[in-house]
Amino acid sequence: MEFSTVQELCLHLISSAYQRCRLSEQICRLAIILTRSSSVHPSLRISISDTGIGSCLEEFQDLRFSSTDFADNWDGILSLKTTSIMDTEIHSYQINLKERGSSRITRLPSNTKNGAKFSGSEAYLSCFVSRDLLLSDIHTFIQKMQILKIPNIAIQLVAEDCDDPESRYEKIFLANECKQLPMSASNLELLKSGIEDYVVKHGNNLSNMCNSCFPSWEQLKVGIGVACCTDNRLNTELVMEAVILMSNISMQNIACFREYDNRTEVLYFKDFSPCTISRSSMKALQSIDWKTYGLNLRGTVEQDGVTLLEWENLPTDTHIDIVLHVYHKQYPTMIPAPRKLSPLDRNLVKRAVKLSLDDLKANHSQDFLSSRALQIRSYAPDLAKTIAGLILSSSDLDFQGECFSLLGLQSQEVGTEIVESCIEERIVSVIEMNDKKPNNSQQVAPYLFEELENPARESEFQENDFSPLDF
Repeated sequence: MEFSTVQELCLHLISSAYQRCRLSEQICRLAIILTRSSSVHPSLRISISDTGIGSCLEEFQDLRFSSTDFADNWDGILSLKTTSIMDTEIHSYQINLKERGSSRITRLPSNTKNGAKFSGSEAYLSCFVSRDLLLSDIHTFIQKMQILKIPNIAIQLVAEDCDDPESRYEKIFLANECKQLPMSASNLELLKSGIEDYVVKHGNNLSNMCNSCFPSWEQLKVGIGVACCTDNRLNTELVMEAVILMSNISMQNIACFREYDNRTEVLYFKDFSPCTISRSSMKALQSIDWKTYGLNLRGTVEQDGVTLLEWENLPTDTHIDIVLHVYHKQYPTMIPAPRKLSPLDRNLVKRAVKLSLDDLKANHSQDFLSSRALQIRSYAPDLAKTIAGLILSSSDLDFQGECFSLLGLQSQEVGTEIVESCIEERIVSVIEMNDKKPNNSQQVAPYLFEELENPARESEFQENDFSPLDF
């Protein structure tokens, strides 16, 4: 794995430390400390430490620094200290990322643990890069990692200046900061809760929940989906999880709109680490029949390294968020190596996203009607007005009474607007119910008036050519 900047390397080291904490399945602390030295020699010392399972040299053997001008800001030396729970010593190494071959790793004298039982690692380096710029990149990266909401990890981010103690910045990130979840919660439940936290914080730069936009969690509409298959290459089960969240913000809170307006940022994770979505996965998203769910995808764009979906005719107060996570269910006891996605993975993306959309449509059918159902629903007011006119203009009181009874109305309280509203509500309900069915479903559509109390009455309606409202 090659890196062209120190920032990229640091984010990779943070991700690796995060995985070691996750794999330990114990309460862990991950600390990132940025210390700027005196103004005479303004180098930045970067320390990334964790209390996870301990590192292995295999994690660092393939690391490369591809930039040819590294001498201007970094000498290419990465220092490492690590120990596992069973080790009696703390092992120290120096790794020269500007060289190739086994000689680039130098083993340094070890320190005894004096019988203590603990595990952990620390990777550190000194370079000449902007502390504030690196701090901003790391802060954003941690916010994305928090979407996974691994419950056993607390992250500490510290930036300090030796010449100015008052400039010290410190932030603690906890997985269950907004909503508490049990330690036994599944990965999908954690991912769902994590994207909810991410969305409700956006109005305040991901720092605090915006109560003016989201006074209650019920305003969030969430759909989840998971697809699995066997990965014969690694003899494990490959899992793709998808969470889609729709939120509505009052037009009065314009300051809370996101940086990307109402475009959708696609957050992507691979083996419990945030990364850039692959081109094949983007093609899978583009191939989904979004119109079945009342959405019109205009296209995809890349902006500042972020993948965005652009929509047509999406209300300005509506925002859609998508997060995808692919991982091996029986993950190994060491950090998995990066791998390319196969056609099998692309199918998983499409299946998982479709299942999450189906989940959204099942629970919020009025917000995810297909374009065909929307067109049919537009005729509901005129149809209701016509039916109500036929009922109210009839001189057959028994017929009127029967109609009022089916509508659940009492004849003495009937007015034109009430009858029209009740009939329109029934029509729309049937349209939404039918729209939830697969396109190839052969199930008979429901009756407009379902309060048919006995078979004799149903037979009577059929004999008089009353048919189901079907489309």
